[in-house]
Amino acid sequence: MTLTYAAVDQWRAAGEARDAAAAVAALTEDVRLISPITEQFEFRGRAQLGQLLEVALGAIDSITYTDQVAQGTTVALFYEGTIGGTRIHEAQRLRLTPDGLISEITLYVRPLPALTRLMSRLGPELARRNGQPGLARVIPLTAGMLHSMADTGERRFMPRAAPR
Repeated sequence: MTLTYAAVDQWRAAGEARDAAAAVAALTEDVRLISPITEQFEFRGRAQLGQLLEVALGAIDSITYTDQVAQGTTVALFYEGTIGGTRIHEAQRLRLTPDGLISEITLYVRPLPALTRLMSRLGPELARRNGQPGLARVIPLTAGMLHSMADTGERRFMPRAAPR
């Protein structure tokens, strides 16, 4: 059997179109996603990833995939986008099954202010969908503080450390 990357093509197109249902169709039933935000849990299965993708693709303002590297059943994708006026760069490591569906996704996001802005947008809605309205009210406060520190460091302090 020859491995095809049709599911990866579908995943890319769905991300750029911000179409969660089309993205989920490229996944195995028991897919798992390793988050760039926390080590505390993973998203597992199409149902959990479907909810996450609905929220994430609604939170990210634009996505343009720029690069794809593949070796066998591992594919690395890279995109650039914006989230609330902040540029975001994401790398995605996709693991494929022999029939080409995506079975594992590991995400890496930079720069730090993009990650903290993403956390502040995703967290409250995910908490609400999990029946935790109190947590949904607290997350913007804690994530907002983290984002403020990361954004201030990025804009005010890091430029001072630039090579001369």
